[in-house]
Amino acid sequence: MKTLPSSLRPRNRYLAIEIITEREVSREELLREIFSAIGSLYGDIGSSECGVRLLDFGNQKGILRCSHRMEERSRAALATITTIGGQRAIVHVLGISGTVKGATQKYISVQQYQNPSTLIYK
Repeated sequence: MKTLPSSLRPRNRYLAIEIITEREVSREELLREIFSAIGSLYGDIGSSECGVRLLDFGNQKGILRCSHRMEERSRAALATITTIGGQRAIVHVLGISGTVKGATQKYISVQQYQNPSTLIYK
């Protein structure tokens, strides 16, 4: 199957996030809270329009993909998260980029990952 030309591909934004909690948070717990927050704030239709996906998560930092038109809504939904897995938590957006590689290089240093070979942009 051919790849789509860049003019026809959906445009995405990549949010570099950091989770501030008292203990380690698993990927599943974080995903549950993100989808719950977006669903309760915008409903099913708004949630699907945001197109949020957690691409990479490790050492309390990660890369979150969303639609370029719903970037502000995605950030607003992340701001409503106050608990993850029963623990108080804050989701801090470190920055936004147009590529995964840019978000990783600008906002998340490679040394902070436990296993740098799992990075997506390689």
